[in-house]
Amino acid sequence: MTETAPDLDRLRGGAPPRNHDARTIAALTANPGCARRGVMDAAGVDKDAVARHLGFPAPFGQSQFAITRGNAFEAQVKADGCAELLTLLRDRLGLAVAEAAYDDLEVVAGNEGRELRHARTRRLLARALETGEGTLFDHPLLRLEIGGRLAYLEPDVIAFQVEGRLHVIEVKSFAVVDGQAEPEQVAAAARQSAVYVLALRRLAAELGHDPGRVSHEVFLVCPENFSNRPTATPLDVRPQLAVLERQLARLTRVDTILEALPEDLCFEPGDALADSVRAVEARYAPECIAGCEMAFFCRDEARACGATGTLGRGVRDDLGGIDTAGTALALADGSLSPSDDLAETAAQLRTAARLRDEALAAARGGAA
Repeated sequence: MTETAPDLDRLRGGAPPRNHDARTIAALTANPGCARRGVMDAAGVDKDAVARHLGFPAPFGQSQFAITRGNAFEAQVKADGCAELLTLLRDRLGLAVAEAAYDDLEVVAGNEGRELRHARTRRLLARALETGEGTLFDHPLLRLEIGGRLAYLEPDVIAFQVEGRLHVIEVKSFAVVDGQAEPEQVAAAARQSAVYVLALRRLAAELGHDPGRVSHEVFLVCPENFSNRPTATPLDVRPQLAVLERQLARLTRVDTILEALPEDLCFEPGDALADSVRAVEARYAPECIAGCEMAFFCRDEARACGATGTLGRGVRDDLGGIDTAGTALALADGSLSPSDDLAETAAQLRTAARLRDEALAAARGGAA
C-alpha cells in the first residue's frame, strides 16, 4: 500500500475500489498523459458509474452472441487437456513439444477463492521455473500492483512452457482471414497479453528467477477464415510492455497530481460530481472512445472549450503547447502575439494560413 492510499480512498467516497482486469489495465496505456484517468484508475473509481451519473454512458461490452461464440471456441481449443492446441503449436509453429503436462487452475479442490487459486498458481509456476516440470497452465490467477493495490487477473489465458521459457497463449474468437486479422483487434489482444506477460514476469522475479524466463513473444490463437479451425500466430509485445510499465510507474507517482487537487475532492455521485471531475485535467483524443468509460464526457468538455485534442492526437502534438483551436487561429491570422516557446509554431501556422488563402484565391479565379 502506498502513502497516497488514504487520499485515493477519499476520492471514492464510500464506494469500494473497482478491481481491474486485463482490459482495464491495458487501457491505461492508451492515453498515459491523462491526469484524470490516472487519478481515477489509481483510486479504483468506477468510471462507468461516474459517466452514467453524469449522463454520458459508454456503450462498451460484447454481444451475448459474441460471448457465446468465444466461450465455445475456447472450450474447443482446450478440450481433452488442450490436445488440439498442442497439435496446432507443433504443426503450425514447429515447436518441439514432445509431451505435455496440463494443469487447470480455474478451480482448486472445488474452491474458486482467489487466494487459494493464486497460491496454487504460484506453487506450480515456481516448480515449473525451478525444475522445468509442467507445460500448460490453464487459467492461472495472477496479481499486479495498480496504484498501490493488488489487482487479481483472472485471464482467459494459458502459460505455456517450452525450452525453459514461459509464453502467454491468448485465445480470441475474432477471425484470421487469409492470414490477416482486424488490426485494432490484434492491437487490443497485444495490449492485454502484455498485461499477463508483465504479471508473470513479476511473479518470476518474486520467486527468485530471471523475469526473462517469461518470453515477450506470445501466441495468439484465433479461428481461421470463416471456420472454427484454430490457427496460431506469434506476437511480439515488447512495445506494449514498455508503454505498460511506464504507465504503471506513473500511477505509483499519482501523489504529485493529488497535491494540486482540492483536499475535499470526491467522485461520489451527487450535484458536485461534474465539478469534481472537471477539477482534474483530462487529455482527450478521439481514440479514448475505444477504451475509456469517461470518453464521452471528456469529448463534450473538450468540444465546449475548442480543445485541439478533439481533432486527434496528431493535430494536438503538431500544435505543441497550443491547447485550443481559437488560440491556433489567432496565432495564424496574427491577432495574437506568440510567447517565445510558441514562436516557431506560430510562424508555421501563419505560413499554412497564407498558403490556404492563396489556394482558395486561385480556386476562385479558376472558377470565374
